[in-house]
Amino acid sequence: MSPYPTHPPGRDAAGPLDGVRVVELAGIGPGPFAAMLLADLGADVVRVDRPGRTPLGGEPAHDLTNRNKCSVVVDLKSPEGPPAVRALAARADILVEGYRPGVAERLGVGPEECMAGNPALVYGRMTGWGQEGPLAPLAGHDIGYIATAGALSMIGAPDGRPVFPVNLLGDYAGGSLYLTTGVLAALLTARATGRGQVVDAAIVDGTAHLTALFWGMLAEGAWRDARGHNLLDGGCPYYGVYETSDGGWMAVGALEPHFYEVYVSLLGLDAGDLPDRADPRNWPELRAEFTARFKTATRARWTTVFEGTDACVAPVLSLREAAGHEHLTARGTYTEAYGVTQPAPAPRFSDTPGALRLPPALPGAHTPDVARDWDVPELLKDHS
Repeated sequence: MSPYPTHPPGRDAAGPLDGVRVVELAGIGPGPFAAMLLADLGADVVRVDRPGRTPLGGEPAHDLTNRNKCSVVVDLKSPEGPPAVRALAARADILVEGYRPGVAERLGVGPEECMAGNPALVYGRMTGWGQEGPLAPLAGHDIGYIATAGALSMIGAPDGRPVFPVNLLGDYAGGSLYLTTGVLAALLTARATGRGQVVDAAIVDGTAHLTALFWGMLAEGAWRDARGHNLLDGGCPYYGVYETSDGGWMAVGALEPHFYEVYVSLLGLDAGDLPDRADPRNWPELRAEFTARFKTATRARWTTVFEGTDACVAPVLSLREAAGHEHLTARGTYTEAYGVTQPAPAPRFSDTPGALRLPPALPGAHTPDVARDWDVPELLKDHS
């Protein structure tokens, strides 16, 4: 782990979104992560927190999705609350909310109300089911969204239960990243035309979009609609994970023939003695061979064997182990900032790098500063 350059020598510390103002209506999951990504890249993000404890009851000082943001506390159910948010929206480029459909409108901070005072506002809406459709008004979580989108059915062993990859696939990949892409694309249009728009980012839509490659393979007949039988879902013996003698795991991705040759050789096997890898009927035999070989040594030993080669094999590291990996340390992929180990901003920019400018925002900690800097005196009224 190495310090991330918050102030690169000879360059302004502002990121590529310097000057972009974002209002985030506090929520959980993909909305805050999307706003964090914008903040990491230099946007001025003001999170509008509600009075009382945070939705999940965690410690705000350790909620890294609130880093690089400022926080104000506004009670949207008080008479003064909605006008204060609308005043912020009037000075913003982007607003992000993650309520169920219709809630923002009932609170008086929906697109129509906020864009009335700022026609160029990009209004980003983050939900699981989307703004319309039979399930739109219902509650849900990541696991249900990726199940409905078909992605969850693809992950896991063929004879076992589907395995959900924490909430990375739905909330963050299918949700946050699509919301971020959407609001930035809409911002380009708004700056060119002076007209903002509503961005409807639904986790089911984004997750389904992520499966585009496999729909093409289905059409081609190159993918079975059943997990654990295909090239990239664990069915293929040279693209999977293997247990080592000490209970560790090695990840194998030797897809291309020339990488496969290196892999097999370093594993201590003779490719000439192995069955044809291109025939799926031989996959069980190959998997048995590879399983037996990996069981003969520890994860550390296999890591040494494959390290620095083109075999496309890597140890499966824990979060803490990843933060200490030599390559990630050299790149500064993880850093320690404000007393917490955390991922550094990504992606990277040659002239306008992102930075860790602020620790996670404590609810309401920046109300006077935001009221002054954004010229929104309405924030100083009592909203509690």
